[in-house]
Parts: sequence; C-alpha cells; structure tokens
Amino acid sequence: MGSGKSALGKQLANLLHSNFVDMDELFEQRYHLSIYDFFGKYGEDNFRKIERELLIETINLENTVISTGGGTPCFYDNMSFIRDNGISVYLRMTSGELTQRLKTVKKKRPLIKEMPAESLEEWISVQLTYRETYYLQANFIFYPLTEDIRDLALRLG
Repeated sequence: MGSGKSALGKQLANLLHSNFVDMDELFEQRYHLSIYDFFGKYGEDNFRKIERELLIETINLENTVISTGGGTPCFYDNMSFIRDNGISVYLRMTSGELTQRLKTVKKKRPLIKEMPAESLEEWISVQLTYRETYYLQANFIFYPLTEDIRDLALRLG
C-alpha cells in the first residue's frame, strides 16, 4: 500500500511495450463498487476471495504487467501462483517512507481509513514485517525511491 505499484506498473509496461492491468481497477470495474465501499459492506474476507479469482484470471493475459493490491501476495497461495505464472517484483520501501506517502490518502484506504495519524507508522511497520515474508519471495526487489524504473525494465526485458 502506497509504494506506487500502479504508477510504476504503467511506466514499466510502457518501457516493456506491454499491456497494463491494475487489479484494483479491474475489481472496481467488474463489481461497480470501490474497494473502500466493498470492504465496508462485505468485509475483507469476501474481498480476498474475489481478489484471488481475479488473480487466477490473469493467467490468460500475455505480455502484461499486472499491479496487484498490496495484500494480494499474502493470502491463499497467491505468491506461489504469481511466481509460477510470471515474474514478480517487490517495490521495497521502509515503513517511514510508506507512512509519509499514506498520511494524505488514508481516507481512500479501507485498512487505515479510521486510524489516528500517530498510529499509522506502527501499523505499517507491523504489516510490513508480516507481509515481507511473502514480498521477499519475489523474483526481483526494486527500490522505487532510489532506483530508476528503466533499470528494472532492462533487468526484466
């Protein structure tokens, strides 16, 4: 959350002359409901089940950069599925860096919408510690604040 997956994914797709799919946008287009509203009405468990189904659908896409949600690799066997069917990239940032980015967009993020600002960095740190178990299984680790996306494109291309 907040690492720039969508923006960097679009740039990477352009550099690789590939298509781009943002799974969050795909979800919202298909279900005519924002993820924020879906979480409020149906909860995270139901969202994760649908997210898994959408991920499985991506196996049919060729020459496509796919931006998943930040939690996608951490549920079911999604990270194994991603690695078995494509190349995965972890956009690695510190909890402090993510906190700075997320402070201004909390209202749009269902997991942090009600969180007091003073608790945000601690929550992000805990989540990151848990999620990195999955993220570090990625084929490539990219540091968005210090590396150039063109270098990643060369490594992937």
